[in-house]
Amino acid sequence: MVINDPETVAELSSLYPRYEEALVSNNVEVLTQMFWASPLAIRFGAGENLYGIEEIEAFRKSRPALNLARRTVRLEIVAFGKDYGSVTLEFERDLPGGEVVRGRQSQVWVRFADGWRIVSAHVSTIPVK
Repeated sequence: MVINDPETVAELSSLYPRYEEALVSNNVEVLTQMFWASPLAIRFGAGENLYGIEEIEAFRKSRPALNLARRTVRLEIVAFGKDYGSVTLEFERDLPGGEVVRGRQSQVWVRFADGWRIVSAHVSTIPVK
């Protein structure tokens, strides 16, 4: 298996900004399209465990679209072969009152016949001291 095939890394690198833009602009349609449309898709968030695309989409539609902007601190993309990759991100978000929260996001991407999709994601936050 080839690790970090340049073409595969480039594909994932081009998809991630689209995800980030959809996230901070709360574009639910694009966010939902980027996940695997399956009951087996998973997203663990800061306060929720979502199993299946229906729960993921329902969460996206119901969450407040406030304070979504964030700064990327570190982005790592690793490709395993031509059809599997991980995207790991550290970010910071400013909260009201001047608090800064550091977040971590991990995504597992798989190439299906209809393109790349996120099959599993995890988001968590920790305060910055």
